[in-house]
Amino acid sequence: MNDPMKAASWFAVALFAFATASPVTAQSWTADLNTIRQAARSMQGALPLRVNVVKFAESRRTKNFAVKGSPAEPSIQARTAYQVVYPDGTVMIDAGMDQQVHRFFGRGVEEPYFPAEAHKVELALVAAKAIVLTHEHGDHIGGVIRHPAFPSLAPKTTITRTQLQTLMTTPQMPEIKLTAEQGLRFNVIDYETVRAFAPGMALIKSSGHTPGSQMIYLVLQSGKEYVFAGDVAWHMDGVRSIRGKDAPWITEDEPNMAAELSWLNGLTRTEPNVAVVISHDEDQRLQYIRDRILGDGFE
Repeated sequence: MNDPMKAASWFAVALFAFATASPVTAQSWTADLNTIRQAARSMQGALPLRVNVVKFAESRRTKNFAVKGSPAEPSIQARTAYQVVYPDGTVMIDAGMDQQVHRFFGRGVEEPYFPAEAHKVELALVAAKAIVLTHEHGDHIGGVIRHPAFPSLAPKTTITRTQLQTLMTTPQMPEIKLTAEQGLRFNVIDYETVRAFAPGMALIKSSGHTPGSQMIYLVLQSGKEYVFAGDVAWHMDGVRSIRGKDAPWITEDEPNMAAELSWLNGLTRTEPNVAVVISHDEDQRLQYIRDRILGDGFE
C-alpha cells in the first residue's frame, strides 16, 4: 500500500490560508463504478484479505430521525470503526472517539459507551499502516485528534483538503478543532472525483453529508467488494427507499445526498457482489457479521 505523503514541508501560515479558502461550488454528484474499480486496482501490491468492525458506542434515537417518514420507533445507532487487513498490515477506515466526544452526541443524555471496545480502536490505530476517514465528524476523526499518540498517528492519517478546512474553521465541536500546527502533521490530499488510496482501495468524493465526506471502495483478494458509505445514510432503509434523514440538528447538501442515495440504491439492485456498509446501522452490522461479510473485532 502507498506510504502517506508528508505535509510537514508546508508552512503553518500557508496551510491556514489554504484551509480557510472559500470552497468551490459543487456540481451535481455522480459516480461510475467501473472507473472506481479501475482506480482501486491501479496500485501495485497484494489486495486485502478481510474487513473487521468494532462498535465502541451507541446512540439511542427513533428511526424517523435516520430515515424520513419512518415510524418513531426505538432504533440503535451504532458508532463504528473498520479495520482492513492486508497480508503485510492494516488500514483503518474511521477512527472512533473518546467518551468526552461521545457525550456531545447524547445532547445531555448519557448514552452507552464501551471502554474496552474503544480501547481496541485506540490500539488498532497505533498498529495500522494508514488511516483514512469517511468524513470529518467527531465520531469518525476524534480517535486520532484526541489520541495520546496523536503526533505519530497524524502523519499516517490521510485527510482531504476540505476535511482539513472544516476541522480548522468550523469543526462539529470544539474538542476536534485543529490548529495550523496540528494540520501540518496530517497527510493532506485533494482530488476531483476518484483517487486510488491503496491496493484494492479507492476514495470517492461525495460531499453530501459534510463538505469533506467521501465514500471508500474496497475489493478483497476473494473478489468481494465493499462501498463504505459513511453517513450518506444512517440506516440501510434510507438507501433502500432513497429517503434522507430527518434530524433537525444536521445540515446537508440535499441535491448531493439525493444523488448519492440513488447511486447506492442502484448498487444494491444491480451489483450483488458489492456490500454497501452504513457506519451507524446496527441491524446491518449484526447481519454482516452473521454473513461473514465483516469480522467481529480487530486483530
